Amino acid sequence: MFYFLVVIAVLLLGYAAVLLSFVRRGKKVPPAAYLGLAVLNGLILAAVLAWAIAR
Repeated sequence: MFYFLVVIAVLLLGYAAVLLSFVRRGKKVPPAAYLGLAVLNGLILAAVLAWAIAR
């Protein structure tokens, strides 16, 4: 479970870096990108809660 959390966290950081590069280049961030960010955040939150309950 710990490795799953690490993988999701790395994906989240990579995705946020891509969005940040869009903003720095002056491009508009597509609305669907916010949905993807919310899904990754929800996934890591659910995984942390499941991991905490299982301990």
